[in-house]
Order: sequence, then C-alpha cells, then structure tokens
Amino acid sequence: MGRALFIVDVQNDFTEGGALGVEGGQAVAAGISALLAEHRGAYDLVAASRDWHDADNDNGGHFARDEAPDFVDTWPVHCVAGTFGAEYNDELTTRSIDVHIRKGQGKPAYSIFEGTVEEGGSVAELLDARGITAIDIAGLATDYCVRASALDALQNGREVRVITDLVAGVAPESSREALAEVARAGADLVRSDQIEG
Repeated sequence: MGRALFIVDVQNDFTEGGALGVEGGQAVAAGISALLAEHRGAYDLVAASRDWHDADNDNGGHFARDEAPDFVDTWPVHCVAGTFGAEYNDELTTRSIDVHIRKGQGKPAYSIFEGTVEEGGSVAELLDARGITAIDIAGLATDYCVRASALDALQNGREVRVITDLVAGVAPESSREALAEVARAGADLVRSDQIEG
C-alpha cells in the first residue's frame, strides 16, 4: 500500500495578506514543512496543487469581473498563473514535493482531482501509476478545496486522512461542517503528531 501526501493550494493568495487569505494559512504552510522535515519517510509520494487561473478571462465564471463576488460560485481575481499570488507560500518547503499539479486553468476547480500534473495526465492516473491507495490531505481552504479533494479521493477509492491541524478554512462554522462531512463520507481525521514514518 502506497501513501501520498496531498498539499492543497498553499499559495500566497490563500494565506494572510493574499486576495483570498485565510487566517492560519501561513501557520499551515510552516506546519506542513515541519511534518515533511520529520516524517518525509511516511510518504511514497508528495503532490502539491495550485490554482493556476488564466489572466485574460473569467475562468468559466469563477472570477467576478463585472459584479461583486458572491463567495460561493464567484470570487475576486486570485492565483493568476505566473503571478506572486499563485506561487507557493514561502513557509512551504517545496524541495520535498515530488509532483506539482495545476488546476483551474480557464475553469472553476476546487478538488485536486480536477487538476493536471505538470508533465500531463490526471491525478487519478498518477496515483494508479505510483500504486497509491492511501492519501493524507493538508492545506487550504478546509471548507472548499480541502473538502472537495477529500471527497473526490474517497470517490476515487482511496483511503483518506485529513490532517486537522494542517488545514485552515474561510470560516470556522463551514470548516467544522466540512470536516464532519468528509468524516461521514469515510475519511479519518487525524493530527500531525499521529503521523509516523
């Protein structure tokens, strides 16, 4: 059984001071780096996703260009490909990342499974090729992309753990609801100090 760590969208625009910064985002980035420094051996694969939106369009209605964003389906401009906002947060140590995944290229995308590997191919294909049957998930934001990624990983037939002290969300209530939902769907909720290897 191979195990992967999915690092979801730990980008400047989703951490404090960014276009859609969440409270605790920078601490999540530092915590993931600490986890990898101590327990890199727990993972056969470390994959990190980034929103990588087009600059010249509304990305399938994802960007609110002509009216105020509703923060459900439409959002302020964020994580535009090649900009500072789309880069990984500096607190995230990227040398431990094996595979980089880009999502939201011209369309809305929340789950890491909606992205593509830089070399081409889908995330599901990557997992099958590497023999990955179990996935730990950390990153941003709990109530959106972490939630969607965990649910899709379960749907994809993987064993899933969400590392609850290495996620941060847009709002406390919706984050609690998201964690409860993924637990009901079959994910385990764990803390980073429970990771071994």
